[in-house]
Amino acid sequence: MKKVWNFLSYVLVAVAASVATLAVSEAAADRTPAKLTELADLIEECFIGESDRTAMEDAAAEAMVASLGDRWSYYIPADEYEVYREQVNNSYVGIGISIQMMEDGSGLLVVKVNEGGPAEEAGMLAGDVIVRIEGQSTEGMSTSDARELVRGEEGSSVAITVLRGTSEVPLTITRRQVQTVVASAQMLEDNIGLVTITNFDNRCADETITAIEALLEQGAQALLFDVRNNPGGYKKELVQVLDYLLPEGPLFRSENYEGKVVVDESDASCLEIPMAVLVNGDSYSAAEFFAAAIREYDAGFVAGQQTCGKGYYQNTVRLSDGSAVGLSMGKYATPDGISLAEVGGLTPDIIIEVDEETAARIYAGTLDPAEDPQIQAAVEALKEK
Repeated sequence: MKKVWNFLSYVLVAVAASVATLAVSEAAADRTPAKLTELADLIEECFIGESDRTAMEDAAAEAMVASLGDRWSYYIPADEYEVYREQVNNSYVGIGISIQMMEDGSGLLVVKVNEGGPAEEAGMLAGDVIVRIEGQSTEGMSTSDARELVRGEEGSSVAITVLRGTSEVPLTITRRQVQTVVASAQMLEDNIGLVTITNFDNRCADETITAIEALLEQGAQALLFDVRNNPGGYKKELVQVLDYLLPEGPLFRSENYEGKVVVDESDASCLEIPMAVLVNGDSYSAAEFFAAAIREYDAGFVAGQQTCGKGYYQNTVRLSDGSAVGLSMGKYATPDGISLAEVGGLTPDIIIEVDEETAARIYAGTLDPAEDPQIQAAVEALKEK
C-alpha cells in the first residue's frame, strides 16, 4: 500500500512508549563524537557551497539510528516533534483528512475525510483530488509540503481546490482542533457488534470500552474487533482494554535493556461473550498483541491476514535541541510468553486475502461492512459460536 500522510494519526508509536527528556551534562558533552563535530566544522569552513548545521545534525542523527538495523527505532527532527505529539495525543489543529500522492503526481488524493471534521463540513469527499492549496498547485507536491500549507492557527481558514470528476470545486475550510475518533461502534447482522480501533494511543481505552458498552446496550451477542491498519500505541491503553475483556491472569510481559521483567495482570472481571479480531499486514505492535491475547485466553479467534511481527518496544527520548529519538529499549511477549517477532507475526485462525483495491478501500474506510470480505468471513464464523 502506498505511503499515506495521515493528518489524523499515522506515526508508528511504541506499545510501551514513554517520553523522557535527555539532559546534556558535562560528562555527556565530553562524549560528543569528535569526528562528527570535526566534519561539521570542516564543512562549514571549507565547503564551497551552502551548508546548514541543523540539517547536517539531523541527517547524522537519522543515520545513526538507521545504522542499528532496527526498523522500529526512529528519529524525529525538532521541527516535527509537535506534529508527533499531536498524533500520539489523537488531537491536532487541522482540517481532518488523509491524503496520498497521485501515481502520476498530478495532485493529492483524499483517501479519508474525518466524520464531523472541518473538511467534511466544508463539503470535501473521499476520492476528491486536491489540485491547489492557497492558490499553489499541488502537482508534484509531497504530502509533507501539503501538510505545511494546510496547517495554521486555530480559527483561520485555508483555501483548497479539489478536482471532483471533471469539475474543479473551490472550498474554504476553517482550521480547528480535531480529535481523532479512536474507537467506533456499529451493529452488524445477527446482533454482532463491530468495534473499529484506529490506534492504541491516548483515549483508546475509554473510547473502546464506551463503544463496547454501547453495543451491549443495543443487544450485541458477539463482538468483532477491527484492528486492521492499526499502528499500535501505549501499553497502558492496551492493558486497560484487555483487563476489561479478559479474566484474571498475565496480560503483557516485557523486559527492558537492563533485564528488568514486568508482567501486567488482569483482574477476575471479564466480558463473557463470543469475540473475534480482524488483523492484516499493517496491524503492528499493540494491535497484533491485542489479537494474540484474545486468542491465547480462548476468548475469541483471529481472522484476516498475517501481521508484521513486532517484538520490541520504544521509549521516546527528547534531546537537548528539541528533537527526539524513539529507541527500542526492550522486548515484549504475549501472555503465553511468545515473541511475535520470533514467529514472524500472528497467523490468523481464518486467513482471508484481499486484492490491492479492496485493501485500499479498507484503509480509507470507504468499504461497507456488507462488502468487506474479511468482515463477512469473521461474521459467518461468529454465527457458529
